[in-house]
Amino acid sequence: MRIGVLALQGDFAEHAAVLRRLASPGPDPVEATEVRTADQLARVDGLVIPGGESTTIGKLLDELRLREPLRQRVADGMPVLGTCAGAIALARDVDGLPRPLIGLMDIGVRRNAYGRQQESFETEVLIPEIGEPRVRAIFIRAPAITFAGGRVTVMARLPDGSIVAARQGSMLALSFHPELTADDRLHRYFAGMVAAAMGKAAA
Repeated sequence: MRIGVLALQGDFAEHAAVLRRLASPGPDPVEATEVRTADQLARVDGLVIPGGESTTIGKLLDELRLREPLRQRVADGMPVLGTCAGAIALARDVDGLPRPLIGLMDIGVRRNAYGRQQESFETEVLIPEIGEPRVRAIFIRAPAITFAGGRVTVMARLPDGSIVAARQGSMLALSFHPELTADDRLHRYFAGMVAAAMGKAAA
């Protein structure tokens, strides 16, 4: 399977490195590729939207004429993993943005909810779909998921009840940065989502 990483801004190289270490659920390894054009986007089976600066990512999507092709691929069911700014991109309601970047996931997001860079923190979160041990979660200028609609499965919360991981169909949103740890289980989980979508398409 070919999984793209949106490589406009932010920590896309770290995601690509994790993906290249993975073996897919089948016999073939995951092929990770950087995506900067609509043609490259058309050739991937799934996409990671990494952390970064959401306003900058939005401007670059427009400059490169990628916003609508990306929105259409996600609407058509292409699996997408959004981390930090990527979760902001997926959300239909974002505090402080005049319009959503993609806006197809029924979640609300508040940007920089946990403070500035110097307030970055780490904690462990239980994600039942992943299992034990708990996932080490790194929050850097992280957004908070403020609500989740009826079609959304909440996958993880902080002790105060804040939502930090959620899934709606083929869309997976994380407030934190799984690519900055040695634990690749969330990327493996996403690769499983891509494999399942490919299987449905083949059927």
